[in-house]
Amino acid sequence: MDSGAFNARPLRAATPVEWAKSETLVDYSEAVRAMQERARAIAAGDAPELIWLLQHPPVYTAGTSASADELLEPGRFPVIATGRGGRYTYHGPGQRIVYVMLDLKRRGGDVRAFVSSLEEWLIGALAELGAIGEVRPGRVGVWVQRPDKGDGVEDKIAAIGLRVSKWVSLHGLSLNVAPDLSHYAGIVPCGITQHGVTSLADLGLTDNIEVVDNVLRLHFERRFGATRNGAAPLSASADAGSMR
Repeated sequence: MDSGAFNARPLRAATPVEWAKSETLVDYSEAVRAMQERARAIAAGDAPELIWLLQHPPVYTAGTSASADELLEPGRFPVIATGRGGRYTYHGPGQRIVYVMLDLKRRGGDVRAFVSSLEEWLIGALAELGAIGEVRPGRVGVWVQRPDKGDGVEDKIAAIGLRVSKWVSLHGLSLNVAPDLSHYAGIVPCGITQHGVTSLADLGLTDNIEVVDNVLRLHFERRFGATRNGAAPLSASADAGSMR
């Protein structure tokens, strides 16, 4: 999508964004359908913007730039093609997924600036949690330096993958809190072979996911404006099971 059409307008909006969380694992395909339905309602002016926090059962997802040779173990977990940008990534328990459904027309209309703001939101939250997150040209997402692994070694701690439809964002970001990092071995994460993947737990930061969620909300509000509590767009019956 062409950016810049509305770039004189601010990233903040006057109306609070709904903030919702699913407490059980949510099936990936069901979550995407619910997200798309909500995004259509936002674009039509029939629903408020939404930030939805959740976790998925183990799954590999293929973005629009995914290459088949980057799926190293196709039988390990379900593989689902998705409309977000990017390549292969992993979702699973211990990873905080944040689906970001915001109306970009209210927030400047500049997609590149919006992605940068998502990165800055994550970096601010990570700093409060004790990790130094950084961005790199040509590598979307947030990275941490790993001098314990050698000079110049960096690991990815958070991924960003977006789609924009009718100026409403879909998909969003994933932050590794305490997932099983061995699950990434079945793919080339985001098509990058030179660097690895890490998590807050891998860095020795043991805040539970509730603390992480509170920090994410605080730093979202500092960058994007007020939030109010809302309901997750899926009923409990659509969730895939209890957290484990």
